[in-house]
Amino acid sequence: MKITFDFEKPLAELQQQIEKVQQVEEKNKLDMSATIAELQAKLETAKKEIYGNLTGWQKVQISRHPERPYTLQYLELMCDDFIELHGDRTVGDDKAIIGGFGTMNGQTAMFIGHQKGRNTKERQYRNFGMANPEGYRKALRLMKMAEKFNKPVITLIDTPGAFPGLEAEERGQGEAIARNLLEMAVLKVPVICVVIGEGASGGALGIGIGDKVLMLDNSWYSVISPENCSTILFKTWEQKERAAEMLKLTSTEMLKNKLIDGVIKEPLGGAHQDPVAMAATLKKQLLKDLKSLKDRNIEELVAERIDKFCNMGVVLEEQAQALTL
Repeated sequence: MKITFDFEKPLAELQQQIEKVQQVEEKNKLDMSATIAELQAKLETAKKEIYGNLTGWQKVQISRHPERPYTLQYLELMCDDFIELHGDRTVGDDKAIIGGFGTMNGQTAMFIGHQKGRNTKERQYRNFGMANPEGYRKALRLMKMAEKFNKPVITLIDTPGAFPGLEAEERGQGEAIARNLLEMAVLKVPVICVVIGEGASGGALGIGIGDKVLMLDNSWYSVISPENCSTILFKTWEQKERAAEMLKLTSTEMLKNKLIDGVIKEPLGGAHQDPVAMAATLKKQLLKDLKSLKDRNIEELVAERIDKFCNMGVVLEEQAQALTL
């Protein structure tokens, strides 16, 4: 059964009307083309109206759609070949983060991304896309391998957060993420990061330091999820819609606040509506950015990467005084 969110119900009702008219047309051998065309025009108009004015919480819902493309699907659609590499060489192979060398139009890159599951068994296997420390250490090992062979790094971010379990903390979750932030900042190859779904907290940032940081239109990126923010501020999950607006977590707000470098448009209604078209759009953007970055002086690129992230959240004294006036 197709999953429909509350704000999509008007679209579902119009679609049902179209299907009923088509059934009447087929059953009674009538020409109902004019009626069908009118309803389809209404449906297209309603889609543009609804999807063109989504709230922060509605975009969060779309980013979590169970049919939304995940990292492995993008790699299958974008890459001519992909060789997955495993393990952190210390503890084990974290299934929530996958990585390996892939080729797009002759350009080889190290792809690293979070991976969720489609059903209950897969979700448990992938730990719902929540990586343990060994996942971030595996990611770092692969980044260092890419640096050794002078290949760019592309990360695809889609996680509700790093795994918060006791065993993850015992194995150094915080240190693993912090180490990745430090090492990615000075990695001597081009780095492109794309938030393809959920970008929650340090779990996302652990593979999110890059020369280009992009977001798909219906993804979100924030220090905390709307539900958890609502729980902390309002002592209930019921204010999650309000929290989503307060967090400014949408791609539009993130770009406006200069926390990302660009937004990649999705098919109308979300990436799950047409994964093939979404993958083609993403591939085109990645190839464009790789072309612009590969000829840059690497020392300058690293210096700019460090400056970009160091300047985030910095308020100059003159600006602070102006705000208080």
